[in-house]
Amino acid sequence: MTKSFCLFLTLTFTCISLFAQEGFKIGAHAGMPLGEYNDYVSVVIGADVGYMWAPNKAFDLGIKAGIIHGFAETFTGQNVTVDYPSVQFLPLAASVRLWPSKTFSIGGDIGNAFGLNEGNDGGLYYRPQIGFQVGPKSELNFSYTGITINDSTWSTVTMGFVYTFLSARHFR
Repeated sequence: MTKSFCLFLTLTFTCISLFAQEGFKIGAHAGMPLGEYNDYVSVVIGADVGYMWAPNKAFDLGIKAGIIHGFAETFTGQNVTVDYPSVQFLPLAASVRLWPSKTFSIGGDIGNAFGLNEGNDGGLYYRPQIGFQVGPKSELNFSYTGITINDSTWSTVTMGFVYTFLSARHFR
C-alpha cells in the first residue's frame, strides 16, 4: 500500500507540465507551534488569499493576506485551572516563488502580521516555504512561520493546500 502511494505521488509530480501559476490563490494550512508559544498554543490553523503574477515560467511575484489562529491550551492542576488566550494574527505580505522544476517551488512571504487578540501587537511576518504541485491548479506546501513580537518570536511549522484560479493570460 505504501509503495503504491509513493509511486502514485512520484508519477503525479513528474507528469504535470505547468510551471508558474498566475492567478488568484486561496489556501489553508494547519500545524504546530514551536518554541515558547508551544506551552500556550496547541494547534495552529490559517487561511490565505492573494494574487500571483508570473512574469515568466520560473518566477512568481504577488501579494497575500490571511488569518492565523492558535488554539489556546488549558492546564488543570489540583485546585487551579489556567486558560491561556487564543492567539490571532492578520498577515499582509509580499510573496515570491521560484520554480526550479515543473512541479516544485521554493519561496516565501514577508510583511507585517497584525495582532488581533488583546495584548498582541503583531510584528514582522516571514514565511519561507516549499511547494509541490499535486494538480494543474493545486499545490501542497510546507512552511515555517515566524512573527517577531517584541522580544520573542511566534514560530510554527505548517502543511497547507493552495488552489489557484488561473488567470486568462495563462491560457493564451
